[in-house]
Amino acid sequence: MAQFRKHGLPPYGVVMLHGGPGAPGGMYEVAHTLSQYIGIIEPLQTGLSVSDQLSDLHHIIMDNCPAPVKLVGHSWGAWLACLFAAYYPALTEKIILIGAGSFKKDYSNDIMKIRLDRLHEKKKSEAMILSALVKEGKASNANFRRFGELMSEADSYDPLPEKQEVQAFYPEVFNAVWPEAEKLRKSGELTTLGHNIMCPVMAIHGGFDPHPASGVKEPLQKTVRNFRFVLLKKCGHYPWRERYAREEFYRILTEELGSNG
Repeated sequence: MAQFRKHGLPPYGVVMLHGGPGAPGGMYEVAHTLSQYIGIIEPLQTGLSVSDQLSDLHHIIMDNCPAPVKLVGHSWGAWLACLFAAYYPALTEKIILIGAGSFKKDYSNDIMKIRLDRLHEKKKSEAMILSALVKEGKASNANFRRFGELMSEADSYDPLPEKQEVQAFYPEVFNAVWPEAEKLRKSGELTTLGHNIMCPVMAIHGGFDPHPASGVKEPLQKTVRNFRFVLLKKCGHYPWRERYAREEFYRILTEELGSNG
């Protein structure tokens, strides 16, 4: 059964999708902060395939939201938002992508090198060991959490103290869903589906994010009819945690999402 949390008061016209896959709760802070203005649903995705995650999202929206909805997706959640909009255009009013991964593989070849180069030697060695465990499907919940902490450090420009958003990590979800998602990207289907997205799409991206901005901007502006791109300076992969970008990030989101009133 699909799990989710409600933030604020109905109607719940905004759905916020966490990254990972396998890191439910990653959008809690953003959803909680904006819930004073608008009702938000925060799915806690644990489906073991892309189709399962899309199906769970569809059920949550149909049972709890006045369609069409506005989808806000971070990292993997940004891809999921695009996939959902392509398959269910009538249910999607607008998409906001935050720190999306590159939509074409060629743009993402140097991401891990950039991340590792940003870490001190001890943490760099630890990250390499944990990365191998994740790739081999041998990472425990604790391994997965620690790897996420190291990557978050490498992904950030000047982060504020992090609130513990993700209560539990699900390596089995990552190991099942991520390879399938990568195949969609490698085959070109992830980008091609942009032709089926009928609603406006906005991408918000940090200039310090190791996921290159060009890997989001260039593919989508060629396929999505109504596409806008915003680059935040002094900002990494998690804009809501960034000292210099947080205020502008929330200003943009609040303006784009409107309010229940």
